[in-house]
Amino acid sequence: MSLFDEDKPIKKPSHEIGSDISLLSVDELKSRIAILQAEIARLDAEIAAKSSSRNVAESLFKK
Repeated sequence: MSLFDEDKPIKKPSHEIGSDISLLSVDELKSRIAILQAEIARLDAEIAAKSSSRNVAESLFKK
């Protein structure tokens, strides 16, 4: 860790799983849904990439 890392502001997560959402507006809730959907899409893409790599590796070892 650098000496200057302490100067950087700590970025608060835009959504924390299990946090209280009762005080959020409808727009804030919709925004959080969009953030979570984008994260799900990112995770699905990573799963697809890893599955593809695994399939290629498995096909090489089957020969």
